[in-house]
Amino acid sequence: MGRPTLFVRLGACDLRCRWCDSPHTWRPAAECRIETARGSGAFRTLPNPVALDALLAAAEDLELDRHAFVSITGGEPLLQPDVVLALASALRGRPPRVHLETHGLAAEALERVVGAIDVVSMDWKLASDVRRAGRSTRDAPEPFHDLHERFLRVALGAPERYVKIVVTPASEDAEVLEAAERIARIAPETLLVLQPVTPFGPVRERPGAPRMLALAARAAERLADVRVIPQTHPIYGAP
Repeated sequence: MGRPTLFVRLGACDLRCRWCDSPHTWRPAAECRIETARGSGAFRTLPNPVALDALLAAAEDLELDRHAFVSITGGEPLLQPDVVLALASALRGRPPRVHLETHGLAAEALERVVGAIDVVSMDWKLASDVRRAGRSTRDAPEPFHDLHERFLRVALGAPERYVKIVVTPASEDAEVLEAAERIARIAPETLLVLQPVTPFGPVRERPGAPRMLALAARAAERLADVRVIPQTHPIYGAP
């Protein structure tokens, strides 16, 4: 948070989070947007798929080496592990560290790429707020805890990793605390970020400070580093 970061957003996602602020990434798009100058907010378009050489050239045009991180995000980038591996491998040895932003479910895909990643940022999804694509809110919730456990074990192969849980008014405390318990069993030193949801779409409000602080205190009984951090980019108008 607060470090200059170049974002590479890959299309397609197999989850449907109620608060998702980028639903345009759920399905592949015919074109992509590339910023024309760092921080300008002006974009040009290219047809998809974009060749790796063109992607790297765009990164150079955006002053790649002035960034602390290159964040490979989505959608869900691990639906395209070959792309993640090729891009991350091409960036290794440059000043920016390679940061992977993922929903934290595709453990087999992570196994293929983790050796090229510096920081794994994994979500821990709560069944009260998240469904797989194609499933209805009328379907029985599908807990993701076992899949996240497996994913976190693979993520230990990266130099750094942390876990983020988005908390909404509908999130159940028991879900958050079970996640903290499971993280503690695998890697108790792992940073856990509790993020109060940024209202978007059907999610109209965020949980209040008393609830977030109480959740953080209970999670901190199990983990060494628990932080409440809201999204910052909406505050200063970044997309």
